[in-house]
Amino acid sequence: MKIRSHTELDVYKLAFDSAMEIFELSKSYPKEEKYSLTDQVRRSSRSVCSNLAETFRKRKYQKAFISKLSDCEGEAAETQVWLDFSLKCNYISMDQYKLLYEKFNHILGKLVNMALHSEKRTY
Repeated sequence: MKIRSHTELDVYKLAFDSAMEIFELSKSYPKEEKYSLTDQVRRSSRSVCSNLAETFRKRKYQKAFISKLSDCEGEAAETQVWLDFSLKCNYISMDQYKLLYEKFNHILGKLVNMALHSEKRTY
């Protein structure tokens, strides 16, 4: 089956669900974090999805495709850093942290695999 939209990519679905999970969790962050940690973790997790949409549209141009995948990787790794801070500040539990951190490791693995096999354009 040919994928016709970025929303059909497994990595997009995983990233979107993870970003929504972060959104729900971050609702309980303290008010003083609103313009720092809360915004940052939401922004970076959502940016994985928005960059995947751009990546998919640039799939005809291998170098642009790989470059956008690299942007996605950067945003996913940044999200992991914000999760580190969220745990250290006791805003999320260790169980929540482990689950989300592992989801973003899985996302990163899928992104790396897409880049390594960019010439195939099969996802």
